Amino acid sequence: MIKIIIRIIDSFYFLFQRFIPLKTYRYGVCGGSNLVLDTLLYFVFYNFVFSKQNVDIFFFVLSPHIASLFFVFPITFFTGFMLSRYITFQGSALSSRVQFFRYFIIGIGAILLSYCSMKFLVDFLKLYPTPSRLITIIVTVIYSYIFQNRFSFRVRKK
Repeated sequence: MIKIIIRIIDSFYFLFQRFIPLKTYRYGVCGGSNLVLDTLLYFVFYNFVFSKQNVDIFFFVLSPHIASLFFVFPITFFTGFMLSRYITFQGSALSSRVQFFRYFIIGIGAILLSYCSMKFLVDFLKLYPTPSRLITIIVTVIYSYIFQNRFSFRVRKK
C-alpha cells in the first residue's frame, strides 16, 4: 500500500523537480493532505460537533475554536506521523519509538504554537476561526518541517 501511495505522489513530481528536492515535495503533498483533513475536521467540529458553543470540561470552559483545535489534534497528529514516517522520511535509521517520541515533542510545540496563534488571531484580532486556522497551519507547517527534518526523522550522516 505504501509503495502505491508513493508511486501516485511521485508521478506528479516531474512538475516540481526543478524547484524542490523529492523529500520536500513529498512532505508538501503529505502535509497538504493532512492540512485538508485538519481543515475539514476543524470545520466539522467547530460548526457541527460544538455548534459554535463553549465546551464545558469539568474545571474549565473552552471556546469552540480552541476546543476544535484540541479535539482535531490527535487525529491529524497520528495521520501526520504515519505519512512522515512511511512516505516523507523513509531514509531515517532511527527506531519507530524514538521517531514517535520526537514527533510527539515537536507536536506538543506545534499545538502550543497553534493555540497561541488562534488566541491571537481570533480573540485579539477578531478574525474568523476557520481562516485563522489556515493561517496558523501555515506557520506550524514551516515549524514542523524544519524540526521533523532535523530532529524527529533525521538521517545519520555516513
